[in-house]
Amino acid sequence: MAAPLFPSIPKLASMIAENPAAAMTIAHRTIDAIAACADKAIFTRVTPKRAFDEATMTWQRIAQGLPFRLLEGVPVAWKDLFDLKGDVTRAGSLVLNEGQVSADAELVQRLAAAGAVTVGKVNMTEFAFSGLGLNPHYGTPRNPWSGAQARIPGGSSSGSAVAVALGLVPVAIGTDTSGSVRIPAALNGIVGFKTSGNRWPLSGAFPLSPTLDTAGVMTNTVTDAAIVDAAARGLAVVDLKPASLEGLRIIVPMNAVWDGVELAIVRNFEQTLDRLTDLGVSVERRRLTLLDEVLALGARHGTIVAIEAFRTHRRILSTASSERLDTRVRARLESGGIISPAAERTIRETRVDLMNAVSLLFDENTFLACPTVPLVAPLTAPLEADDDLFVRINGLMLRNTMIGSFLGLCGISIPNGSGDFGLPTGFLLCGGPRLDSELLAAAMTMEPAIRGSFADKSSMFQ
Repeated sequence: MAAPLFPSIPKLASMIAENPAAAMTIAHRTIDAIAACADKAIFTRVTPKRAFDEATMTWQRIAQGLPFRLLEGVPVAWKDLFDLKGDVTRAGSLVLNEGQVSADAELVQRLAAAGAVTVGKVNMTEFAFSGLGLNPHYGTPRNPWSGAQARIPGGSSSGSAVAVALGLVPVAIGTDTSGSVRIPAALNGIVGFKTSGNRWPLSGAFPLSPTLDTAGVMTNTVTDAAIVDAAARGLAVVDLKPASLEGLRIIVPMNAVWDGVELAIVRNFEQTLDRLTDLGVSVERRRLTLLDEVLALGARHGTIVAIEAFRTHRRILSTASSERLDTRVRARLESGGIISPAAERTIRETRVDLMNAVSLLFDENTFLACPTVPLVAPLTAPLEADDDLFVRINGLMLRNTMIGSFLGLCGISIPNGSGDFGLPTGFLLCGGPRLDSELLAAAMTMEPAIRGSFADKSSMFQ
């Protein structure tokens, strides 16, 4: 794939401001690069007419001297569970393969109002219900860091991550219920930002678990993620001032997130902490028993995600259409139907208590950090062939990110080095509920130190 990585959003803005016609060049280059890409499992739908129309609008606006918008002319790809007017929202499934929607999802509308250029929809795990990114219906996007044998992209926002990692788009929107933005971001060596609940609108996005669903973005830099965040909230301007190093504090849990973590990932994490402490960031290691309680609660009673996913898809499960589902997704959906009302009450009541407890850890300068995922991207073929292996690796891959989701934390995964086979690893920084802006500001400050030598690795895609 010959398409170069996109420059940052500020650099794209500078290009378009100097030459408004560059918006059309960027749109055409994007559509051409998608068409030339050998991996046809990344995009499920390409929208050249819409892209050219929106790029033309940018050209005309800037030529007329109208105010420059946050995402003016920036190509954006959408996970295929967001409604695009006139298209079918498939959510990675064959059973949702008909019925064009009459309006864009609210988040699509907000980014369009900020000048974004929609270039199409990208692949995902069926119904967003897995952390590995496999899709037997539309194919599994190949992790760009794979060698001779394909490796998983991570999920469920698989196509979103690969599209950014390959440089096909500078921005891709996903959703994150238990890790579906942060996991593929880590496995593909890019930035993935998961918002707090209700920070970005989800009207017009096909649900998995309304209680835990959040939207998020994949980009090449934290700054780009912060710009998209402002646009997604309907803001006309963005504060890109990094946080002061003075008083920044990271809490590293000594429990719950370390079982099964590969040695190279531990090494990269510790080296990242060393670089941050050299900058003056305070690192405190603590045993956080409430993280163990989150894992024990799910093991004992089940999960909110399974309960709500079953309710969302109960009608499909009761019809012949269920035979067309990914068998692994169907099994996970059905598991939610056997969780008792009493167990659900316990889960929800305990969650409130744990969220109240964890909120006491955070302030605008305090963050939680751990490896985003315990493993570098595994080979795809063994996971396709072995159900037991799939279940085990899926659970392990979701563990660290799922804890933050359950507790209502915002989070951002930043690449922090290479692990086994030269594959990317990720550093997960979490902020307290509704402290997204503080998290982004701190992440901008810490990003160079977190990346270390990985800052130059993106050149492999140029």
